[in-house]
Order: sequence, then C-alpha cells, then structure tokens
Amino acid sequence: MNHFIKQYPLAVLVVISVLMLFPHLGLIQTNIMEARNLISAREMVKDGHWIFTTLNNMPRYEKPPLPTWITAVFMLIGGMQSMFVLRIPVALICLILVYFFYRFNKAMRLKNDQPLNASLILITSFYIFFAGRDNQWDMYTHAFMMACIYYLFSAFNKAENAARNILLSGLFFGFSFLSKGPVSFYGLLLPFLISYLVAYKKETSRKLLIVLFVLIIGLLIGFSWPLYVKYFDPYAGTALAKQAENWSNYEVKPFYYYWSFFTQSGIWTIPSFVALMYFYMRRRVRDVKAYTFSFLWTIFSVILLSLIPEKKARYLLPVLIPMALNTSFYIEYLISSFKNIKNKFETGIVYFSFGLIALIAFAVPFVIFFVFKSKLNGHIFWYVILTIISLYCGYVITNNLYKKKFAQVFYTTVLFMCGIMITIVPLSKIYYNNTGYYAAADIQGIEKKFNIKTYEGDEFVPEITWDYGNYIPNLKNGETFTMPVDSLYGLLADSISVDNLQQKFPGYNFKKYTEIDINALSRNEKGYNSRLVKNYYIVQKKN
Repeated sequence: MNHFIKQYPLAVLVVISVLMLFPHLGLIQTNIMEARNLISAREMVKDGHWIFTTLNNMPRYEKPPLPTWITAVFMLIGGMQSMFVLRIPVALICLILVYFFYRFNKAMRLKNDQPLNASLILITSFYIFFAGRDNQWDMYTHAFMMACIYYLFSAFNKAENAARNILLSGLFFGFSFLSKGPVSFYGLLLPFLISYLVAYKKETSRKLLIVLFVLIIGLLIGFSWPLYVKYFDPYAGTALAKQAENWSNYEVKPFYYYWSFFTQSGIWTIPSFVALMYFYMRRRVRDVKAYTFSFLWTIFSVILLSLIPEKKARYLLPVLIPMALNTSFYIEYLISSFKNIKNKFETGIVYFSFGLIALIAFAVPFVIFFVFKSKLNGHIFWYVILTIISLYCGYVITNNLYKKKFAQVFYTTVLFMCGIMITIVPLSKIYYNNTGYYAAADIQGIEKKFNIKTYEGDEFVPEITWDYGNYIPNLKNGETFTMPVDSLYGLLADSISVDNLQQKFPGYNFKKYTEIDINALSRNEKGYNSRLVKNYYIVQKKN
C-alpha cells in the first residue's frame, strides 16, 4: 500500500476526496443556507435574475452571486429535481480546495509524503467534508482563496512566471470575494500573510508589492458586482450595509467561543491538539520554519475570527485549512520516529488517540445493531458493508499500533473515514421516520384542485419555499398585512397568526386544510424543527 501511495499520491488523494464527497450526495436534507442559495439559483434560471439576484422573488444582495451562478449553470444542465446534481458544484469546488492545498504543500517542499498526508487530513476533517457536501457559500470562498494563496506563494518564491502567478492569484482572490465578500480575505489570507512574513522574513518589501498587485486585481473583480447593483438599484446599498452590520450585532458570542476549534477536525481532534503544542513540536520537526509558519497561520486565523462579535461554528472552516497542514507535522514525526520513541507518556498519547479510533471502529457496528436492530430491515446491505469496513479498520489500526507501523495506522484511519461516509449516510435514513411528513411540493396539487394561488402569512422559510418549487408571495411586510385581491386562496401560516388574522379581517373565512411538515425526523426526536412546519389554510372572502 505504501509503495502505491508514494508512486501515485495525487491519484490517491483524488480517489479519497471523491469517496468523501460524492457518495449519496443527494440524501441529506436541505438546510436553511443551502435552500437560500438554491432558491436564488432557481430564480436566475426561471426568471432571469442573474445580476439583480432575488430570494423568493425579493431583492437579495446580502451574499455575492458567484456560487449561485455556478449552481444555476448546473440547474440549466441537469434540471432542478436531483439534489445530487445540485450539490455536484460544491463537491467539485471542495476538490479544488484539496488540489490547491496539495499543490501549496508541494511548493513548500515538505518532505516525504507530508503534502499528501496534510491533504488527506484536510479532506477527512469533519467541517471540510461537511461543507463540501452542502451547497452554500462557505466552501466556494475558501477554496478560491486557497488557489489565490497558492499562486501568491508561487509569485513570492519563483522569479519565472511571476506576472502569470500574480494575475492568477488576483483572479482567484476576486472569485473568493464574489463568493462571500471579504470573509476569506480576513479569515484565511490575512493570517497567511502575517504568518508567512513573520516566519520567512526575506525580501519583505518585494512580497508586499506583489500582495498589493494581487489586491488591486482581486478587488477590481470582487467589487464589480456590488458596485454595479448598488448603482442601478438603490436597495442594494441598504442590503450590503445590513450584511456588514451583522458582523457586530448578530449571533454575538464571547471572544473565547472558538477556542475548542481543533474539535471541528473530527477524527483528528487529539492529533490536532498535540500538533498545536508548539514547544513540544518544534524540537521534533525537520523544518522548524515551516512548522512555525503553519502554527502561526492557524493561531492568527482563530484570533482574527475571535475578534469579530458575530460567531458561528461553520465560520471556523478557514481555520481547518492551516490546521491540517499543522497536524501533518505531527503525523510526519510519528511516521518517521514512532518506533524509536522511548518516552511512555509520548507513546501513550498515540496509543490513546488512535486506540480510541480503533475502539470506535470496533464498536460502531454493535452500537448500530443494538440501538436500531428493529429498524435495520431494508438497510442490511449498507449495515453489512459498514460492519466489514469498521471491523477490518479496527483490526488493522490495532495490529499496526502494536507493531509500531504508524504509516499503516494513519492511512487506515483515512480509509475508515471513507467507509463511514459511504455507509453511514444511507444508514441515516433509519432516522427518517416522520409519519406526518407532508411535502410543500404537494401544495401544487391542492392549488390545482381548488384553482387557487398560495401566499405566505408568516416569516419566509427557505426550506419550505425550495420544496414548494416556486416563490411564494408574502402578505406580511413587517407588522403590515395586506390581503390579496383573490376571493379564494391558500395561505401558509401558523395557528397564532391565523387567529390574529381572523380578528383583523372578519370578512374572510380561514379553514385549515392540512399541515405542511418537511421534517425528516418525527416530532419526538431531538432534531425535530418546528420552523419546518406550517398550516395550510383555504381562505375565502365572505359574500
């Protein structure tokens, strides 16, 4: 196995990345952020809103349009029905992230298989592959910025093709800006620049000049759309300002909120934590400058993100990129030196962290069987595959820990993650047990039956609107509610809103027809979301 990995590292990386990203890509339920992106893309295709972007047929300028443009192109090619097709763009963008991360590691001249190992850690880190299967904005902006960083690094270190590298770096910077504004500049590029200039102090003035050229090119591209829509639509300025304002007064969390960031790497939590022990690691790595750079890049990224009052777990995505590189220094040390480590505490950490992974691999099939044995009918194939992969990986990890063959331990851990992704996603359908499920798309059948149009009477719910298949006019504008001219129509609203409407508009009859519930889980499950439930009323004007 090791010989094949050394001979064809990029092929191995592509295969692992595809296994992590593409199997069962359409099975996971759409979330609120993804639904917003898909609705805007649908309105581009159906209504031509390519520049002046909309959400539920209302102006939506809070997010730049590049991810939505790419998604809309796939809609034009593959239609709007298959979630697998509609998530291919983000999976491909995640492949771009992994590819340029690998190229960057190679350009750093890391020894042995470390460029590959760092990239394998990246694609098997929880929030990376999770974001690579969820078609919203985050993966796009950071993947394009990683490409920007690669070409910027090449411009720093190679005299030949400097102009081309500067141009490509600026181009990808612009793509990143057109994906989510300055988010990745702040969370990924800025900490990279600070860390690189601290760790590698030569020719600083020349490098800063290169950065200036990249910023000019990138900002010209990045500001092209917001300036255009702001000039032609006065509402755009308010929307863009509102998005910027969210950084300081929305989802406000304390400064230390992100300081368990290493847990977002999932299976690499303990190795990532050990790799962040700078004074322990710097005496064990071959390239102290490169390790210092990766450590600072990770830490500065966390610090800068912590300074912003608005905080969400998914905003840690850029931190996982340098952290994968940083963790690879620890993995490289173990691959080359584990057999010779005499310190029992040091070896104990390795046995504990990877022994725990082996224990999880052994336990997973038994836990699933005892918890869900009555529900496994119809899922036996995937359960058997999961059992074979888990038990095999658990055995190989344990056996090679005993023999102190750490390379096999590491690559088997990666294989275990692939097996989990291939099998757990279809097995997760065991949870999809909502007997009260009623799709919003079924509203169209009700509309045909009564020859009516549907309106929204509450706050806009993107997942319901996406499932419905078209935009739904909202009768509520702030505290103002305007009745349509239709004498008979359908209304999506909760019971409290309708009670208020019956008092406010006594000239109308409100009759509940059904309940829309697009939760995959039943009401007694922890993940059940009441926001995804709406009553559907037939509203008729009294004569």
